[in-house]
Amino acid sequence: MKKLIALFAASTVASTAAVAGIALSGTASVSYDDNGSGSAAANASKTSYDADLSVVGTTGTTTVTIGMDVNGASAAITGADMATTIGPVTIAADMFDNLTLTTATGGQTLESTDTGVTVSLDAPIGDATIGLDNSGNVSVSGTWSGVTLSHTIKDGSDTTTGSASIAGMDVSITNDGGSSTWSLGTTVSGVDLTLASSKAITAAFGLSGNTMTISHTAERKSAAAKVGTANGDGANGYGKNSVASKASFTTVAISRDLTSGAALSATYDSSNESLTLKASVAF
Repeated sequence: MKKLIALFAASTVASTAAVAGIALSGTASVSYDDNGSGSAAANASKTSYDADLSVVGTTGTTTVTIGMDVNGASAAITGADMATTIGPVTIAADMFDNLTLTTATGGQTLESTDTGVTVSLDAPIGDATIGLDNSGNVSVSGTWSGVTLSHTIKDGSDTTTGSASIAGMDVSITNDGGSSTWSLGTTVSGVDLTLASSKAITAAFGLSGNTMTISHTAERKSAAAKVGTANGDGANGYGKNSVASKASFTTVAISRDLTSGAALSATYDSSNESLTLKASVAF
């Protein structure tokens, strides 16, 4: 009997230790959209829902993260990642192939495989980190004098990003294969303002838990499709679908946290005069 009690106690301690390294979190929401002026009689309004779970397991310097979409009849994996550190070397593995092919305007034309392993080295060369992934891409990144820079050398299209906070203004610049985009962010009289190279402007008002965000998206010009390759190794990568022109529009979103732990939001979209009401909770 004593041996059975001792064995049960040992099993309990082992189980508790295993659970102690696991963190579970998630989100759930329900939305109602009246579809505005763009709706047809058959779908004048609609409701939708979403529920997601994240499981993070940690032991020593190794972390495994599993994401799941639990809508509908069965759960579906949305991500599986593992990262570990061995001295100055960091190894990151993406073990889930996300669906990157989209049919939306400007979306990717051909499917690509995004699983892989990246090995990074914190090298003593001015606080820089050197990375190499299984596609042969080499990256160098680091922060010097408050400016964060990252440069990735890849077949057909190098990418460089830079960001810094200067005199209360956040600046971010990206150059991808010769095409540059940028964004500026600052706070004026309690209003968070963001301006992007696409001429999009966002202004956020209010305090945490009770905010209003106004976003203006500039007119979008049409663009022709770009033909890619199955391996993404050409000048156009995996290709791009054509882009249809669209008039400028504005959205206004009001969000408020409730004492119950849930959050309510209402979003108005001027492009089709629609109003979306959403209730969500995070745990």
